[in-house]
Amino acid sequence: MALTTKYQGLIDVANTSGIEGLQIAEQEGVLHIRGTAPNADVKNKLWDVYNQLDPNYLSGDVVMNVDVSSAVAGSQVRVITQNSNLNIRKGPGTDQPIVGKAAKDEIITLISRANDQWWLVRTKDGEEGYCYAQYLEPIA
Repeated sequence: MALTTKYQGLIDVANTSGIEGLQIAEQEGVLHIRGTAPNADVKNKLWDVYNQLDPNYLSGDVVMNVDVSSAVAGSQVRVITQNSNLNIRKGPGTDQPIVGKAAKDEIITLISRANDQWWLVRTKDGEEGYCYAQYLEPIA
């Protein structure tokens, strides 16, 4: 089965969600989806659809490089790890690749609360991804 067939639902959502510069390509057995989402809800929805089609992202045959528009404002949160840096991951799950790190006590931008466990964040250097929510504290 071609990946475009397997992930047609994901492709349909990407095509109808207003993603700027959307690129969808199948290369060497991996489906690549790239672009800039207009808001965090769109990015979170893509991950939700992907998880429905491939529970827990086990097959590893999709790479999503979709960021949220930098025009989307967010609130500030503090990293509250004990001693170590907080991993920022490509998607909402510990199986997702690490795309950056935030230091203990660093202030980063909360773009969206994807779910109770994973929040979508952006560092001051523009790194964007998902962090485990228990290590983030909203700043009043």
